[in-house]
Amino acid sequence: MARRKPRQKPTPRKTGARQLRLSAWLSHHLRVFIASLGHLTRNPMPTFMTSAVIAISLALPAGLYVALQNLSQLGAGWDDSTRISLYLDTRANMQQAEALAARLRLHKAIRRIDIIDKQAGFEQFKQISGFGDALQYLEDNPLPIVLTVQPLVTVEQTQALDRLLAELQNEKLVELAQLDMQWVKRLHAMLAIAQRAIWVIGALLALAVLLIVGNTIRLDIENRRAEIEVAKLIGASNAFVRRPFLYTGLWYGLLGGTLAWLLTRLALWLLAAPVQTLSQLYSSDFSLGGLGFGNTLSLLLIACALGLSGSWLAVGRHLDAIEPS
Repeated sequence: MARRKPRQKPTPRKTGARQLRLSAWLSHHLRVFIASLGHLTRNPMPTFMTSAVIAISLALPAGLYVALQNLSQLGAGWDDSTRISLYLDTRANMQQAEALAARLRLHKAIRRIDIIDKQAGFEQFKQISGFGDALQYLEDNPLPIVLTVQPLVTVEQTQALDRLLAELQNEKLVELAQLDMQWVKRLHAMLAIAQRAIWVIGALLALAVLLIVGNTIRLDIENRRAEIEVAKLIGASNAFVRRPFLYTGLWYGLLGGTLAWLLTRLALWLLAAPVQTLSQLYSSDFSLGGLGFGNTLSLLLIACALGLSGSWLAVGRHLDAIEPS
């Protein structure tokens, strides 16, 4: 068998040539990247109008996403306030109620249990019912002892919460077990629907951004038709001619994404004061949250990707049809 020839190491001359080609390639991309921005700045009004349309298309789903995140944050706070009220038999005394509470505290799905005796419940009822004067004429306190149970499971865990409610209802001393957080379940269901709706709206508006950028690049190609023909006539490749238009689409996306972030910030700033006022009326410390660094970066990356994709589609369709005559 013939011996395999040892693999030759690249000579310093070849390595230097590769580095020069790579350096020239990167330098050319950088020049085209900056030149495409200069081309946009020489036409400020059309550039601003196109970027503004892109920004509005991106700001709408971004604003809806922020609103959904704030509602979810508010709903998470309500999850912690989920309570199951156990109304005991009116003949049950305080000793029996404490024994039942001590036994239920060992349950793995229960976080905390508080006992409201008959007198405390009667005082609360007088304050919230508006019949305080009339209730003073009652000879006996008709209200039972109430145990308020704070479960470990949340309203999103519907089946586990229903099982716990049914289990507590089967206790001998419990006359009625009531969960007053059904509306929170409906809120979570509506939030899930809203999340799907945001994805649908976002997809439609992303398609609109692609069409906007694609049409803008198409018009730019037609305006520079003579320049493209001359470049191809002297031997420029399609990749060389395509590059400025791709970077133009990227700049459109970046400018549109930045304006979309500014519009979202402006909307949150305008809503912050009324939301804080409403929150104080309900004795809450809730405040509007913004996009944050991660979501802002995602918005800019999505905008750049849409701009680049729209320009790629337009260039691929219209640039190949231009040939020097």
